[in-house]
Amino acid sequence: MNLLGKALRFLYAHCWQPSVFGDSDSLGPHGVSAATVGVSALAQDLLNFEITSKVPEGLSNHVVSSRKAQASWYRKLLVAWRESHPPPKTPEEASRLVLQTLKNHQKADVEGLLAFYGLPLPHTLVEVTAEVPVALPQGVMFEFHTLPVDARAVADGDTITVYVSTSDPRESCLVPQDVQIAALERSEARAQRDYNRADALHKSIVDAGYRVLNVQNEEVLARKYRIRLRGIDAPEGLMPYGKEAKDELVKIVEGKCLRVLVYGEDRYSRSVGDIYCNGNFVQELMLKKGMAWHYAAYDQRAELAKWEKNARAKRVGLWASPNPEEPWEWRKNKREGR
Repeated sequence: MNLLGKALRFLYAHCWQPSVFGDSDSLGPHGVSAATVGVSALAQDLLNFEITSKVPEGLSNHVVSSRKAQASWYRKLLVAWRESHPPPKTPEEASRLVLQTLKNHQKADVEGLLAFYGLPLPHTLVEVTAEVPVALPQGVMFEFHTLPVDARAVADGDTITVYVSTSDPRESCLVPQDVQIAALERSEARAQRDYNRADALHKSIVDAGYRVLNVQNEEVLARKYRIRLRGIDAPEGLMPYGKEAKDELVKIVEGKCLRVLVYGEDRYSRSVGDIYCNGNFVQELMLKKGMAWHYAAYDQRAELAKWEKNARAKRVGLWASPNPEEPWEWRKNKREGR
């Protein structure tokens, strides 16, 4: 098996597995998540180019150079992909590889190529600077690692529902006895094909704040947590840029296992926490991409204010608007009927 073929199979095995809920509607045409379909398509086209020396149909509609020039790009990208260790796994990593490899080519061609695969354009890329903490920061009550996140679990740009396996050492001793019994009885009912009873038992499990999920063809009893991202406030769904903020958070976390550091609960019984995804601090990504405000009333970390200030200066995301409405003011006006 050649190196690129190995890279493609590595990516599929580690990055493109369907979500735990098996939602086919959230998958792209390659059978992978919407967030990674562009990376998958580029990898597949490079593999095809290696075999056939042909560039993909339709690319000429997005770029200005000839097909002969396009072939030279793919030869360069093929070499760069082979030499990358590890190969790109996210849209941002794929974009950076393309930009670095084709840095001396026309801007219209490079951005057209990125657009053809739905990869981030240069002005939308951000550099992540926050380091993943080794020791728990002051104020953290506990931490956990989630099961892969489903796109439907993202409520908006600052709230996610996640599930934690009860095999986690902390969770294992917290499972109520009636939930354990219900999970066992549900398994027995399904083995006997008594699906009505199994469904009734699962409802009682869900009502208790748990759920049985299918993860890689295995049933996993998991606890539900609603997470409010600490220190940021994203536009509400009905506000300008509310949909974009939610979609950006989906792109970051869909299909990923997250590390969550929990500091406490808010008035809505959500766990307030810092979230890390693939080693990246999620709040940093949201602020730098202009998808949220620094929620200074509840979190005075200087770095959050700095990231918002930089996004404002670049007029990215919601800061493209000259005077965007703060979500806390929007919520107040809505409560007061204004």
